[in-house]
Amino acid sequence: MLIAIPSETESRERRVAATPETVAKMVTAGFDVRVQRGAGLASMIDDAAFAQAGAQLADDFASTCDGAGLVLKVQAPNAKETEQLAADTVVVAMFAPHANPLLTRYAQRGLTCLALELIPRISRAQSMDVLSSQANIAGYKAVLLAAEHYPRYFPMLMTAAGTVQPARVLVLGAGVAGLQAIATARRLGAVVEAFDVRAAAKEQVESLGAKFIQLEGVDAEDERGYARELTEDEQARLNALVADRTAEADIVITTAQIPGRPAPELVSDETVVRMRRGSVIVDLAAASGGNCRLTRPDEVIEHEGVTLVGITNVPSLMAADASVLFARNVWNFVQLMRSEDGGIDVAVEDEVVQATMLCRNGEWLKPQFRQGEEE
Repeated sequence: MLIAIPSETESRERRVAATPETVAKMVTAGFDVRVQRGAGLASMIDDAAFAQAGAQLADDFASTCDGAGLVLKVQAPNAKETEQLAADTVVVAMFAPHANPLLTRYAQRGLTCLALELIPRISRAQSMDVLSSQANIAGYKAVLLAAEHYPRYFPMLMTAAGTVQPARVLVLGAGVAGLQAIATARRLGAVVEAFDVRAAAKEQVESLGAKFIQLEGVDAEDERGYARELTEDEQARLNALVADRTAEADIVITTAQIPGRPAPELVSDETVVRMRRGSVIVDLAAASGGNCRLTRPDEVIEHEGVTLVGITNVPSLMAADASVLFARNVWNFVQLMRSEDGGIDVAVEDEVVQATMLCRNGEWLKPQFRQGEEE
């Protein structure tokens, strides 16, 4: 079977779904592999490295995917790419199933689509969890973005000219991204506080040397381990707590997102005004509306002396390592579908595979997701 790895075409996407490391593993496993020329350049991988790993090279999307039984991508195929895929193609990618307007078109085309975002949060699937591997990178990079825009030091410094006080960092959301942000800010010498609606996050936050801020009597963790949507009363109490802590912070990093819903507002316009001039907010939820409504997607703006960073694809800023981790996640996932004859079996009875499968050979399998057409 031929596995195809095309270039990513979405704006600001610099990652690639395979690396020479994973290509070599595919070839060793008996697959033919074809990579589109230039697919890895933004991730610091040249075509020669893919060829040396055993891949064929092709010039464009159509020729890369021609005859391929399996296509590996970071982002879901766009409309033009979808029309260039054969009816029985298996596509593994991040499909944004809560919002992708092309879902119906994938099914009509006869594709089999597996959405990596839907990999269940269970122990044996950890090595396949692209959301976690990429969120880890986002949390790290968020702190570096904050440091870039913050006009002061992070650590406390004692100099001949006097003492410089450390930056006060507040991390809102202690999932994978938040925990990495805490660890990175602590390494840079900041004083760190963190908040999460999930009570279970307290131990993890404190183990990293940060102070945990808790909404008393509330534990908003759902059955998947993610944060659920708060009630109206819980949200009001949260707003008051966060507003007070945010006003005291020099840097705020927000990470709260709810799958399929707009990001919850954690930092109000009024709270931003209360912050000191020179403060920075890095909003990792910018792509889903932002935890601060003043955030503008893919822009860095200043409001009342506070800088708001709204980059929507932060992992792509570290495309080299992001691609390494993403590619390993993808290959670990693909191996669940390997058949005895060396091909791919999409009918395999595996809970991880079944959880991710949006459609199979044109049959829609996940009625809970919107299937609207692109306008």
